[in-house]
Amino acid sequence: MKKTVLALTLLAFSTPAFAQLGGLGGAVRRAQQVQDTKKKIDDLTFTDEEEQTIGADVSTKVRQRFGVVQDPAIHKYVTLVGMTLAKASDRPDLPWTFIVLDTDGVNAFASPGGFVHITRGALGLIQNEAELAGVLGHEIGHVTRKHTINALRKNSAVKLGTSAASNRSSFLGSVGNAVYGNVLENAYDRGDELDADKVGVDLPQKAGYDGKALGAFLQRLADRNKDQAEKNGLFASHPETTDRIGKITSLATAKTTATVQPRYKSNVKYQPAPITAIAVVADGASGLAGSSKDEKKDEPKKKGFGLGSLKQTVVPEKQSSQVSASGGARGVGPDRAAKGGGNPALVKAAVTAGELAEFKKGIA
Repeated sequence: MKKTVLALTLLAFSTPAFAQLGGLGGAVRRAQQVQDTKKKIDDLTFTDEEEQTIGADVSTKVRQRFGVVQDPAIHKYVTLVGMTLAKASDRPDLPWTFIVLDTDGVNAFASPGGFVHITRGALGLIQNEAELAGVLGHEIGHVTRKHTINALRKNSAVKLGTSAASNRSSFLGSVGNAVYGNVLENAYDRGDELDADKVGVDLPQKAGYDGKALGAFLQRLADRNKDQAEKNGLFASHPETTDRIGKITSLATAKTTATVQPRYKSNVKYQPAPITAIAVVADGASGLAGSSKDEKKDEPKKKGFGLGSLKQTVVPEKQSSQVSASGGARGVGPDRAAKGGGNPALVKAAVTAGELAEFKKGIA
């Protein structure tokens, strides 16, 4: 036995030094790679491509939640308005995608990477093209100013939760679900909302639209929602509506007055549903987040992201709905809890440079 141990010891010491060092060097490199990945996760930094990956994941979830209007013509029109603004934004080269969701609820959602969603309910309540430009401009602002990504960085619960991510791919998948919750909750802080409002005024004015149109739509929405819960869909978060309208009016300094109402009316045929007639996801439905059946009385409500949202999920309407979040129990209005259509398929709406140039001529 002693001879065997001695032989093994000599064999170990006789192993070429470069081989031993090579193994050690490989381990060091792997350790460094792990550290680099962890730093990226801890810092919550993303490339444009990773933003688009997250945004595509979020858009899939939003489309599964509300369905998509399967009408190429309406998608083409909304895309023409949206691209007119996006091409003049701080990030004109993003692969912008504009999507009309199939629900009576009045809402709009932006996800990272250039995905902008607006409901047919919102299109029904909007009265002219300048108002549509204001709403789309606001959502574009959330994307170009990276408000959702910034909200991730600000949230300590998400930072702690990222330690569970084993690699970059699983991390991005987890982040996608957290972003989905933020998007549907409209969980932007006061500064981000005002920043997006500014973009929602500036971009339409650059194109020649009436910059006050966003405020006009917001006032109509406020009048409609005056008897509803505080959190009811589009622009449901901070700051207070009257304050925002005042700031929007003060920002609209350019002498542009085009509303382009005739073109809007010829392309958009939706009528707004009475708020009391909007069908909603049933409280307590299977997987309904925050259902009153599960909610503890007097428990503080958490805003924005949380550790629980870091699970990667796919959320068809009947299985889950962070947007619903118990309409009665949590004071969420029908726009937030609105039912959607059953077809989540994306409707492609390609726009050529020539079509966009011709479309811009009609802003007068």
